[in-house]
Amino acid sequence: MITYTFLAIIIVFSIVCLNNRTAMNKYMFHPYSIHHFNEHYRFLTHAFIHGDYFHLLFNCLALFSIGLNLEEHAFPNIIAGHDAEGFQILPSPDNVRLAKIWYLILFTGGIYAASITEYLRHKNNQEYSSLGASGAISSIMFCWIIVQPKGKLSFFFLPQMPGWLIGILLLGISFYLIRRKRTSDYTDNVSHESHFWGAIFGIVFILIVKPSVFAPFFNHILTSIGIH
Repeated sequence: MITYTFLAIIIVFSIVCLNNRTAMNKYMFHPYSIHHFNEHYRFLTHAFIHGDYFHLLFNCLALFSIGLNLEEHAFPNIIAGHDAEGFQILPSPDNVRLAKIWYLILFTGGIYAASITEYLRHKNNQEYSSLGASGAISSIMFCWIIVQPKGKLSFFFLPQMPGWLIGILLLGISFYLIRRKRTSDYTDNVSHESHFWGAIFGIVFILIVKPSVFAPFFNHILTSIGIH
């Protein structure tokens, strides 16, 4: 299973780098080094290391719970589709293989999509660096929200909420904090750009490969708020 492979790499690589600062500095996202020293591998490797164990735990839990469902169930089912009577068709081996290809593209594409704006913004800034799989996790989460419109999510002490509502809140908060950091003295250690653009990639990806999922998604939202 691809999700388990990613989890193993993330956990091992993160623990190694947390105990070896030289390795962490070598593999983290550093736009200046990418631009001036052609260390393009950093675009990918930074997603597999984390700055602390809380960050690592949160991303691994999200990947395990949402990513595994997307890889093993949601993607194969929407590829297989429904028969004329509306019943779910059992996914074939070809459907399952295509689902894994989608999942690989979604995960890796989310990493790059989440990094490109920060690369362009900081390619001449020696002080800027980041790390973590947040971009990939955001792409997976928002893709899952679209294909599972009735799904619910919960964060820590918060009660379960509709996935689409959490998605709207997260996008809004990320956009607000991006603007605030760029227009004021506010600062933090969170790459809100990674969350935002990873999420956008996840939405755009599923729109391209399976546009038919959007009608049920929007219909469910309209029904939930009493319009439809």
